[in-house]
Amino acid sequence: MKIILAQGNPGSEYEKTRHNVGFLALDFYTHQKNVQFQPKTKFHAEIAELNIDGAKILLAKPTTYYNETGVTARALSDFYKVEVTNILVIHDDLALPLGTLRTREKGSDAGNNGIKSLNAHLGENYARIRVGIWNELADRVGATDFVLSRMNTEEQKKLQADILPKISELIDSFIAGTHAASSHKL
Repeated sequence: MKIILAQGNPGSEYEKTRHNVGFLALDFYTHQKNVQFQPKTKFHAEIAELNIDGAKILLAKPTTYYNETGVTARALSDFYKVEVTNILVIHDDLALPLGTLRTREKGSDAGNNGIKSLNAHLGENYARIRVGIWNELADRVGATDFVLSRMNTEEQKKLQADILPKISELIDSFIAGTHAASSHKL
C-alpha cells in the first residue's frame, strides 16, 4: 500500500492558489484515473482509492490546512500501517521557479511549515515532489500573499499543459517503485 498526499488548504477561497498546487495535481491525477475524492473525517482528509496491480493506493487531500498536514499523514499511516517510505507528498516550493519539479526521497523542511508538520509527525524519510511556483511577483508582494494568491492565466495554462501531466508521470513512477531523486524544468 502507498499513500500519495498533497499539501494545500481546503475551501473555495483557496482554489487555484499557488499554495494549492498539490491539491491541483491530485485533482488532475484522479480525473485521469477516473476516481473521486470522498470526505473521511476520521483522517481529516478527502480520500480517493485506486487499485494498481493488486496494490491499494490512497490519494489524500488533508482538510487540516497546509501547516497541519502531518496530522492527516500520521492518522493514515497509523491506521493502514504504511511505512513512511511508502508515502509521497506533493507540495509547492517558493524557492523553485514555476515549471521546476524536484523529487527527493527524504529531507528537511527548508522553512516550509507544512513540511515541518509532516516531519514532526512522520520523520524525514518520505518521498516528495517539490513543485516550483516562484516568479518575480513573489519578491514584490511577500511570501504569504504570493502563495495564497491565484495563478494568472499564463501560469494556469503552463500548469495544465506541462506541469500537472509530468507530476502524474512522477506519481506513477512512485507507485511502480521507480521513483528516484530528479529535477525537471518544464
